[in-house]
Amino acid sequence: MLLTYIDESYDQTNYWIAALVVPEQHVRSLAQALDAVVQKAAASYPVSRDAELHGHAIVQAVDDWAAMANSQGNMIRARIGVYGDALRAIADHEVAIIVRGVDIQQLKTRYTNPYPPHQVVLSQLLERVQDYAEARDALALVIADEIAEADQHRAAFRDYQEVGTGGYLSSTLPRLVDTIHFAPSKSSRLLQAVDLVAYLHRRLTSRQDTDPRARKANVKLWSYVEPRVTHSHCWEPMAYYGMWV
Repeated sequence: MLLTYIDESYDQTNYWIAALVVPEQHVRSLAQALDAVVQKAAASYPVSRDAELHGHAIVQAVDDWAAMANSQGNMIRARIGVYGDALRAIADHEVAIIVRGVDIQQLKTRYTNPYPPHQVVLSQLLERVQDYAEARDALALVIADEIAEADQHRAAFRDYQEVGTGGYLSSTLPRLVDTIHFAPSKSSRLLQAVDLVAYLHRRLTSRQDTDPRARKANVKLWSYVEPRVTHSHCWEPMAYYGMWV
């Protein structure tokens, strides 16, 4: 079984969803490795051993990581170090990273009443998870951070399984079992792991960091997990005349 953890990250330009595909035999090991990252940080800095590995919180030094908000270079480097330790823990396991996105403005320009970006990207991401599972003769279970619209996404997932995802690569997702399961990220190191991936990927591709030092750090951090990326693509509807590729 492939446990597939998904999380979104977006700005005004692009909407991204990342998937972290973890074979069942690596789930406990990866969770323990991520626990060790937080325990290491807690031993050196004023953070809880139960702190959530949340990308935005670590980078901005808020929430569980607020005590590391000192703007001095040593604390900034320390937070980058925690992020890097977590990404290396992810990369040390036999996982796959799949990322799909859509250009929000082009989606609105191409279609009069487009589906919401989340729905568009999720269906395309699930198609790629299906392909990954099919190639390995495996089944996959999808797990996402709990949200208010969970019932809507479960209903959409059921529609995909019955009539297809739509587009020219439409699939009924035969390798994806049951429904989309939602869980609180606070309680799942694996959901936290995919959050770290999704958040960093969005910052890297959006070029929102104008400070060259920040961009250099982002590139370095991404290099830890880049070998695990099996698919990454942003759909630009105008460029492809509506084809979902």
